[in-house]
Amino acid sequence: MISSGLIAVLPLLLAAFTGVADATACNATSPCPAFAPCCSEFGFCGTDDFCLGGCNPYTSKSLDSCRPEPMCQDATYTFSDQSRILTNSTFFDGNSTKYDWVVDKGNIINDKGDLAMLLTQTNGGTRLSSTKYVHYGKITANLKTGRWGGVVTAFITMSDIKDEIDWEFPGAKTTEAQSNLFWQGVVPTTTTDGKTHDVSSDTFSNFHDYTIDWEPDTLTFSIDNQVVRTVKKSDTINATGVASFPTTPSRVQLSIWPAGIDGVSKGTVDWAGGMINWDDPDYKSAGQFYAIVHSVSINCTGTQTVAANSNITSYVYSGNRLDTNPTILYSNRSTLLNAASGRFGTPVVGSLGGMLLALGLGAVLSVNALLL
Repeated sequence: MISSGLIAVLPLLLAAFTGVADATACNATSPCPAFAPCCSEFGFCGTDDFCLGGCNPYTSKSLDSCRPEPMCQDATYTFSDQSRILTNSTFFDGNSTKYDWVVDKGNIINDKGDLAMLLTQTNGGTRLSSTKYVHYGKITANLKTGRWGGVVTAFITMSDIKDEIDWEFPGAKTTEAQSNLFWQGVVPTTTTDGKTHDVSSDTFSNFHDYTIDWEPDTLTFSIDNQVVRTVKKSDTINATGVASFPTTPSRVQLSIWPAGIDGVSKGTVDWAGGMINWDDPDYKSAGQFYAIVHSVSINCTGTQTVAANSNITSYVYSGNRLDTNPTILYSNRSTLLNAASGRFGTPVVGSLGGMLLALGLGAVLSVNALLL
């Protein structure tokens, strides 16, 4: 079991992005320079779309180099009308009121009112990301998976510092689903490396509901409204007292990707069901492999009350880039690329601080909200 999987085909993804400055790499010890301040999710510095979804504040020039993350909103998304999906994420300017989803790479089509994500031998797979972030809440995807060895379908949440919660469907195993979680890119040492769960009927032929119920102290995985796994934050505390539990705002992502191709590690290929057979009759007849999404519902924890009583629109990182437990604040800074950057401003007064504390937005959160 691995992460969301697109890391395995990183070279194919890099070609899809613009704004790279000399392909400057960035990491925890080498943050981005001023001329290319934003560290993309793939570890390269740049500007423009590099500063949006996936921009890692810990490895960028400063914590506020990345644009603020658009705030969660309750919604149920169906896909008969795809006008609110931007099919080329490099054109996204951070306006989450115009688009609900962006296609980071690959291709989508309308399939009888549903959304089909395509995988071809040349496109390297397809991934959609939500334009808004979730910071705790209940997310359900109703979907049909692929059914081919080496082809992986995934429904996950992913934060900009690699907190991750996964539903994954590897290869031809159409009677099971796999759950997993990562903390800042690492599998918690206090939990097992994912779990496998039976599904009541074939996942390729039938739609099923897969749910991630993510709360500050617990994480629950369900299939068709039946709980199959619960992880407590308290169970992820390691020997140093740190809870290896996802705590940072995350995008919702849906994908189909090629694990069974040259250049991918043997362990990943085996996990996914072997090398992809591009001569498979399904591929020959349709011209692609595919996974189909009927709907995604998102119920945010706590943020609706905040948004209704203030001009808060986004999340930002604060504190120190070396903090083990990130400090997440509500903000009214614009999420748009063409907006002024601006550093942290005056704390919000009133009941918002108590609300943030109740949401548990990080163990080191002492200043509960700022207008930025």
